[in-house]
Amino acid sequence: MKWMKHKLLGFSILLMTLVLVGCGEAVAEVDIGTRIQTEETPVLTWGVKADTNLFGFYNIQSSKIEGFDIDIASALTDEMTNGNGIADFVEVTSKTRIPLLKTGKIDGILATMTITEEREKQVDFSDVYFNGGQSLLVPEDSEINSIEDLTEEHTVLAIKGSSSTQNMRELSPQVEVLDLENYSEGFVALQSGQGHALTTDDAILLGMIDQNPNYRLAGQSFTEEPYGIAINKGQDFFHEQLEAALDTIQGNGVYDEIYEKWFGEILPAGAPGSPSTSTTGAAEPALDESGDE
Repeated sequence: MKWMKHKLLGFSILLMTLVLVGCGEAVAEVDIGTRIQTEETPVLTWGVKADTNLFGFYNIQSSKIEGFDIDIASALTDEMTNGNGIADFVEVTSKTRIPLLKTGKIDGILATMTITEEREKQVDFSDVYFNGGQSLLVPEDSEINSIEDLTEEHTVLAIKGSSSTQNMRELSPQVEVLDLENYSEGFVALQSGQGHALTTDDAILLGMIDQNPNYRLAGQSFTEEPYGIAINKGQDFFHEQLEAALDTIQGNGVYDEIYEKWFGEILPAGAPGSPSTSTTGAAEPALDESGDE
């Protein structure tokens, strides 16, 4: 009878797998753009960071995730639903955001995500909504003033799933790169001396400096990191709505207001990410393979 039990168990597992795959395909067939047009109070669920000051961080006092990406997502939701929709937020990391999108847990990713050729094989991107560039964060008294100062004696901290990790290994192969789970862990590791520098996009690092003035950027950024909003492939109507909404908020002043709120005192006019450089229109995707961003 053992063989019969094993056979029945195998059949049950196969049946469950087919049901789950079928459900996944059913979810993928429903265009989110159609859904938000037919629901009375549509909800758009966005994957956002919760550990990245200025872009997406958890505010203990308000018990909410706040930041530039959150405000952009809310503005896009309002635009796409004629003010009738609700923007819901799910915390993601550089490592988890694409898997969460693929499994339908979120409708879109708005989380400092660099447009790359490798990622474009998995997701569809909006036009650029923010231009960043990779830099190094170091203590004020550090001898490191640019990427050229890094030697085999240096350890650079980076975040798993980010383009910063791949870029650092390509541009400075002599240094040791230590990958950590998120920015909070990365900054704590830098504070405790586990690394000589922390690397990611300059605007993210400026958010850390805003809270920790004893740190600075080591020279100029050394890559270009165009951020895009990622959605699942096959969501053509939703993609069209997203692009139209992004064009609208970048043209009617809403984007500029949000940018000024979060970066007005930190990034000067004309700096990477500012409204004068974060214009609509597709950008050349970064050539790295992993990305963060």
